[in-house]
Amino acid sequence: MPRPLIGITTYVEESTRYGVWDLPTSLVPTGYHQLVQAAGGAAVLLPPDEPGSAAEVLSRVDGLVVAGGPDVDPVHYGAVRDPRTGPPATVRDQWELALINAALEADVPVLGICRGMQALNVALGGTLIQHIDGHVDTPGVMSRHPVRPVPGTRYADLVPEEAQVPTYHHQAVERLGRGLVVSAHALDGTVEAIELPDPARWVLGVQWHPERDEDTRVMASLIGAAAVRSAVPVA
Repeated sequence: MPRPLIGITTYVEESTRYGVWDLPTSLVPTGYHQLVQAAGGAAVLLPPDEPGSAAEVLSRVDGLVVAGGPDVDPVHYGAVRDPRTGPPATVRDQWELALINAALEADVPVLGICRGMQALNVALGGTLIQHIDGHVDTPGVMSRHPVRPVPGTRYADLVPEEAQVPTYHHQAVERLGRGLVVSAHALDGTVEAIELPDPARWVLGVQWHPERDEDTRVMASLIGAAAVRSAVPVA
């Protein structure tokens, strides 16, 4: 039987060198599709398209992963840009916010990773803290720190223990979006996971990078939900 098909959003870089070429490129680190595959799914990349086509694209997949990457433009949550916020990723913002909204409308299971969690919060009307310290030690190098689950949440059901996770972020959730609850914190109180508490809907965001780890529990749960939605059995 076919594996559940999980769409993964992509980075968009104006200049990427490979071989003799240096071209604009849509890409995603291999850890994303490898994690989907390790957890029992098949992966397909979803580069930016017209926002109006989000529902059509999502009709072809069983679940959605919104990948990490650049800061969400504060224009989307009505804030003045902080000098430490990165440059706008306008095309990606528009596409991913459209995908998230279409996924929520169609009950497509959603996992937001780092930027993806922040985009999920913004899509539901929440806001972001534009800069925090202590979650990036060295530019370009993942840090690790513990996160504590909030009892009674989906995330706590999946990972009931305090876990050391790979992390690389300087922004965080401020005001929660509509219907969302916090499902994990860092030791300094930073929101590290958010979710919709409705057990019939699989919507979860994590601030860390599970694609840089060996723990497949969160991704396997997404794929299980995608399989149920599409009536595809998972081995």
